[in-house]
Amino acid sequence: MSPTIRKVTVLGAGTMGAGIAQAAALAGFSSVMFDLDPAALQRGHDRAVSQIDDGVRRGKIAADQADRARGNLTSSSDLATAVSGTDLAIEAIPEIMDLKKKVFAELSRVCGASTILASNTSSLSITTIAEAASSPSRVIGLHFFNPPHIMKLVEIVRGELTDDAVLEASRKFVSALGKEAIVVKDSPGFATSRLGLALGLEAMRMLEQGVASAPDIDRAMELGYGHPMGPLKVSDLVGLDVRLSIAEILHRELGADQFRPPDILRRLVGEGRLGKKTGQGFHRWDDTAKKKA
Repeated sequence: MSPTIRKVTVLGAGTMGAGIAQAAALAGFSSVMFDLDPAALQRGHDRAVSQIDDGVRRGKIAADQADRARGNLTSSSDLATAVSGTDLAIEAIPEIMDLKKKVFAELSRVCGASTILASNTSSLSITTIAEAASSPSRVIGLHFFNPPHIMKLVEIVRGELTDDAVLEASRKFVSALGKEAIVVKDSPGFATSRLGLALGLEAMRMLEQGVASAPDIDRAMELGYGHPMGPLKVSDLVGLDVRLSIAEILHRELGADQFRPPDILRRLVGEGRLGKKTGQGFHRWDDTAKKKA
């Protein structure tokens, strides 16, 4: 029988962590956000509440559902308090293997024996992360997409030792969020990052070569292939620093030239032009996060 998930703890109060915690709260789970930095934790909590309020204003969330979600959402900068009684802990911290392994080792120490330990990594090996846990069988990947409170897909990544019951409980959790899951085996870039990155990097090379402008490259995929957002806009939304990190990982792991980071990506990251979060990347973004051509 798969574990029953009632309480969820999200580690990391950045954009992804706040969005995941918000989605869980809206779905009726007791949702705790954790971050060591009290200021970051407050910003994350405020962001989640603001997005819930915005959903009410736009008619996407009922007022009574929003009230329950706000009540479901709490935060703590003490890890033991944050994970006390939790059924699912989701790590949403930077893509640094050593840091993630340190977190999973600590989670193994402070969480209950049946707590599912999940990583929101978009590219790092779940099997390797699980090596740091006392029970690798309860480690799984839950890869959400930005913004996580809106995007409907969650990529479930099964490590080599992930238990069947953990996989089944994760499926049910994703379904309860109103999202759809795909299940992939633990391989570099999984399915989504590998496919999405290959398209994004090729779009960057086309821009470097002067094939077309950034807006026109994006329109080619939006209007010609029905993509809701072009590959350069997606890269800006994900964060060019994140894209560069994933490209370096996949190029190292797979040795394939299509994942070699283009010079233009390295240059923009070096200049601090990281996309939407800094206001400029391949496109310019205004304060309301709408792209300017």
